[in-house]
Amino acid sequence: MEKHKITGIDCANCALELERDIRKVPNAKEAKLTYATETLVLPENVDLDQVSKVLAREGAAFAEIPNNHSDHDHGHDHDHSAGSHKKELTLLAVSAVLFAAVMMMEANLPRWAELILYLIAASISGYTTFLRGLRNLFRFRFTIDTLMTIAMIGAFLIGEWREGAMVAILFGLNEYLEGYGMRRAQQSMKSLLSLAPETATLIIDGKEREVGIENLAVGDKVIVKAGEKIPSDARVYSGSSNVNEAAITGEAVPVKKREGDDVFGGAVNQDGTLILSITKVYKESSMAKIFALVEEAQSQQTPLELAIDKFARFYTPVILVLAMLVMLVPGAITGDWNLWVYQGLAILIIGCPCALVLSSPIALMAGLTRSAKIGVLVKSGVFLEQLAKLDEVVMDKTGTLTKGELSVVSTWLAPADPTINVFEIVRKMEGESHHPLALALITEAEKQGANNTLADGSVRTIAGKGLEMTTEDTSYFLGNNRLFEEATWSIDAKHAYDLMLKEGMTVAILGTKTDILAIFGIRDQLREEAKETVAALKRSGVKQVTMLTGDNAESAQLMAEKAGLDQFKANLLPEDKVAYIKEAKEKRLVAMVGDGINDSPALATAQVGIAMGQGSDSAIEVADVVLMQSHLKRLPFVVDIGHKVQRVIHWNIGIALGLKIIALLLTIPGWLTLWFAILSDMGATVLVTLISLTLLIPSKAEKELLVEKKVEE
Repeated sequence: MEKHKITGIDCANCALELERDIRKVPNAKEAKLTYATETLVLPENVDLDQVSKVLAREGAAFAEIPNNHSDHDHGHDHDHSAGSHKKELTLLAVSAVLFAAVMMMEANLPRWAELILYLIAASISGYTTFLRGLRNLFRFRFTIDTLMTIAMIGAFLIGEWREGAMVAILFGLNEYLEGYGMRRAQQSMKSLLSLAPETATLIIDGKEREVGIENLAVGDKVIVKAGEKIPSDARVYSGSSNVNEAAITGEAVPVKKREGDDVFGGAVNQDGTLILSITKVYKESSMAKIFALVEEAQSQQTPLELAIDKFARFYTPVILVLAMLVMLVPGAITGDWNLWVYQGLAILIIGCPCALVLSSPIALMAGLTRSAKIGVLVKSGVFLEQLAKLDEVVMDKTGTLTKGELSVVSTWLAPADPTINVFEIVRKMEGESHHPLALALITEAEKQGANNTLADGSVRTIAGKGLEMTTEDTSYFLGNNRLFEEATWSIDAKHAYDLMLKEGMTVAILGTKTDILAIFGIRDQLREEAKETVAALKRSGVKQVTMLTGDNAESAQLMAEKAGLDQFKANLLPEDKVAYIKEAKEKRLVAMVGDGINDSPALATAQVGIAMGQGSDSAIEVADVVLMQSHLKRLPFVVDIGHKVQRVIHWNIGIALGLKIIALLLTIPGWLTLWFAILSDMGATVLVTLISLTLLIPSKAEKELLVEKKVEE
């Protein structure tokens, strides 16, 4: 599938009609046109010339010449349509001034002059609608342009020149305001995405050269001076500086970066000069992946949006039939054809479903943008909708509810055997693992002098239990108590193990098939924000917060009580966690929160997978929602944003349908006028747009979150 930028799409409903036309082109049945992002996704074997012709019939076009794509596409979209918007507004203003002047001079103008001037006013603002509508009418295709064209022609034919001109002007204004609302939402998202620089300063043989960021390769050295943006993910080669990573993590407080530290592309170097070694080409960087995911999120429709689009597809034809009945039936009965033709024309005007179609996309785009600005990447409006309906939030313990900064605080060793160095064995078995438990054991082993000189052994993982290493002499096991038979335990080992459990430690055991060699008591700390986060989730409507862990029950209970959780499940294998979520989601909507390292099956199983990853590749790829900074406090905020988006969408639907129902009811006594019909349609569009745009305004708590200071350790 290929993605193309499109210009000239006037309204949400027009985009739906245009998509249906494009799908009639050979091989284009899967084409997807998204009004919110102005993008058209097409299969690769589609004839783009034919698609161009379809676009041109509706006044749209490709934003750039197809098949002339640049890989350097990372949010630097230029608004080539700005001039057309100004022209559109100018024509509307000229038309409105002429209309007002004619209306004030009506008494002094001959009828023929009045007709011509009103025709000119209508033509200036409505000629594009008229031409599109006339083409559609000849093709027996009844779009909103067709309905407006019929209404304008009908008004002039029955002598209602003033109202015919007013229909043209107000409809033009309506379309402009509809486009303005979407442009504002798009502009807010584009400002978020226009974070990566276009060029970087590359160091080659001691000389500086400016290159496009798409030309950077892994290992290249670049210099980033104070105030400049970091071009791609990199590691500090030399220098130190404060770096603002708010674009990625949502944390506004700069982070001190020194030699050896990793930095994100798109972050801003605030003071010193840094020489960086590129670790990822731009296309694979965290920033590029975020751009791609945000665009994808905007293009995916929620079930509610799909239902609205389906309703809109049938709404216009039904209104057309109703208008014809209103013209013919009462007209035939009363003989007052002028009145009922007029009423029918007014009904045609309220056949525009634009406000209804707009009720969801602007609100969702605003919600996705607002979430991204606080450092939470929601991959689709579908998941934003589901966050508002959560019944249960399930959390992993280590690295999620706890800091994941584990350390060995207690050690028990079996009577010394000069042939066995337990710390060398631990160091060898854990190898290069990055799991918090493994890192704690490796750190302790290195403190005890382990230098990884043990002869090679074959290490394998035993799911839910630990590791086994086979050497020439014997097999060693490192993990939890499920690895060892009861007969393996000595009295002293059992006593030490029980004591560590009572003190709420996570316990790792090293042994063979016949002996326990060492027991390590490992302790983690609950995140400072954990209890507050759990309470905030409850206030947001989440009925139950559960902790799942492979740790022992004593340690799990201690953490659950401190965090204020509803329940916990301990001693779980990875498949046990998946089984719990499968069972739970049959009864309620469940989200799983994990660190994105070893929670992939559970994250994938839940209706909403939420990863804490500070922009790590594994977190971005596996989850539906990513907390770009490893901080739980942002989770309740995005749940609240989901609630607000849902409320706004429901309000929008109510307004869009409510005003049209009122207008339809006015036809019963014959009170509906063309003025009220177009104003009710325009009013609904304006209100829906403005209410949706309020979602871009951050709450006081969100502003405080963004300026909250880190406590330097």
